[in-house]
Amino acid sequence: MRLKPLLLAIGLLAVVVIAVPTLAAERLVLVGGGHRPAAAMQRFVEWAGGSKARLLMILWATGYPLESYESLQKDFGALHPESIEAAPVQPLTPESRAAFLKQLAAATGVFFSGGDQVRVMDVLKDTGLLEAIRAKHASGTVFGGTSAGTAVMSKTMITGEGDFTVLDGTKVETREGLDLIHDVIVDQHFLRRQRQNRLFGLLLLSPQQLGVGVDEDSAVLVTDSRHAEVVGGPVMIVDGRGGADELHLTIVRPGQRYDLVKRQRE
Repeated sequence: MRLKPLLLAIGLLAVVVIAVPTLAAERLVLVGGGHRPAAAMQRFVEWAGGSKARLLMILWATGYPLESYESLQKDFGALHPESIEAAPVQPLTPESRAAFLKQLAAATGVFFSGGDQVRVMDVLKDTGLLEAIRAKHASGTVFGGTSAGTAVMSKTMITGEGDFTVLDGTKVETREGLDLIHDVIVDQHFLRRQRQNRLFGLLLLSPQQLGVGVDEDSAVLVTDSRHAEVVGGPVMIVDGRGGADELHLTIVRPGQRYDLVKRQRE
């Protein structure tokens, strides 16, 4: 006679368990510049939905949006997503701003071109747009970028200006970036253009942050600001938490993984 109440309780418990929402993974594809690794582009499209992916290319960093769009369209088009659109060019008008927000809402993958990262953040002085982008990423939409499009992803964004002949973070110009990867400073073209001084200097000032130097022809695939997989070529991880004037360097090679929170290989 007590079987019915027991079954009812089990049924209610099942409903409660099913009703618990699952948090969407936050995913990034960070290309260091140069050649965009095929594995990175493939993963971006897979994470965006494969053949149902609706990709939005944001070209605000470049002074040559048509050429940049055609290059990205060629790479992504070979992977057969459902659509590839270009965001309106800067400066945005009220009409093109509204059109961009509509595109952003519909996109399943958002990719930032190379160029000058400062141009991107100049557009995003419009805090409404900035918060819309952050919310879109937090909802589970994959974001990616190459070169300047990678530099914008961290909260502390290196602008490219400063004195990089010395190991002094106070001489490296930064401004706020998208903050889509947390407690990390990303640098690009890292080994090819010998950009160690500027990243090292910043980390000596802010050792609580982790440095990720992505070389040309390389990419890092990041999930939840933690799990990083390297494809294409090497990536340098720089950890400054060892003590005053101490930096610990780790080279992560293609196919290897790194935990950005635990600061160790996976």
